[in-house]
Amino acid sequence: MVNQRKAYLYACSVVLIWSTVASAFKISLRTLAPAHLLLYANLVSVLLLGGILLCRGEFGRALPQDRQELLRSVCLGFLNPFLFYLLIFKAFYLLPAQEALPLSYTWVVTLSILAVPLLKQRLSLHEVAAILMSYSGVLVVSTHGDLFALHFSDPLGVVLALGGTVVWALYWIYNARDERPPLAGLFLNFLCALPMTLGYCLIFTELQIPDLTGLLGAAYIGCFEMGISFFLWLQALKYSASAARISSLIFISPFLSLGLIHFVVGEEILPSTFYGLILIVAGLILQQLVKPPAIDLRENPAG
Repeated sequence: MVNQRKAYLYACSVVLIWSTVASAFKISLRTLAPAHLLLYANLVSVLLLGGILLCRGEFGRALPQDRQELLRSVCLGFLNPFLFYLLIFKAFYLLPAQEALPLSYTWVVTLSILAVPLLKQRLSLHEVAAILMSYSGVLVVSTHGDLFALHFSDPLGVVLALGGTVVWALYWIYNARDERPPLAGLFLNFLCALPMTLGYCLIFTELQIPDLTGLLGAAYIGCFEMGISFFLWLQALKYSASAARISSLIFISPFLSLGLIHFVVGEEILPSTFYGLILIVAGLILQQLVKPPAIDLRENPAG
C-alpha cells in the first residue's frame, strides 16, 4: 500500500541514522580495537535481526534450506560484515572521521568499475567523467587540498578505506543474486560472520571486555548501522510509490555527518574535506543521472 508520507518518514529516519555512524565509529574506537568493536557490534546485530524476524514470524525462512544456501551466506558474511567492517573500522581508527567518511562513499564508483570485468558492462564517457570527478574529491580530502605534494595524512588508512569500498561493492554484486527475503538473508550472513570475527579476535588480538563507552558504542552500531537502518529502508521502499522518490535523500547524509563529526567528535572540519565531499557526491549524482548503476542502489543503499 502506497503511503508516500510514511515512506519519507522511514527514509529520513535512515538518513539520520547514517549521519551518526561516523561519529559513533570514532568515539567507540577510542576505547575498543577495530576487531573487538566488530565482534560486539556483530553480536548485537544478530540478536536484533533475529528478534525482528521472530516478531514477524519469518525466522524459519532465515535458516539455510540446503548446503548451497549456507555456503552462500558464509561467503557473503565473510565480505560483509567481517572483512568490510574490519577494513572500515581500521580506517576510521587511523584517519580523522572527516577523511574516512567521504572515502567510504566512493563505493558506488567502485561498483561501476568492478561491473566492467564482473558483469561485462561498458563504461560510457559520462560514467568515466563521474568516476574521475569522485576520485578527484578523494584526492582533495586525502591530501587536505595539497594535490601536487600528494602528502597523505595516513596512507594505510586511505588504502584501507578504499579497500573497504571494493569489498562493499563486491558484496552487493554477489548479494544481488540472492533470492532469499532480504532481512532473512542479512541475518544469516551476519550469523555466519560471527564465528569468523570471534576467531579473528582470539587468534590475532587479546580479547578485551569493553568499558561502558565501548559497550554502548558497539551496541549502537550493531543496533542502528548494522540492523535497524536496513529494516527501515525496506519499509520506506514498501510504502513509496517509487524508489527514486526517496533515493536522493541518501546524499544528505554525508553533509549531516560532517556537522556531527565537528560537534560530537570535536574535529575541526577542513575546507578541503567539504570541497572534496562535494566533488565525490557530485560524481555519484552524475553517475546515477546518466545511467542506472549495475546494482539498484536505491534498494541496496550504502550504510
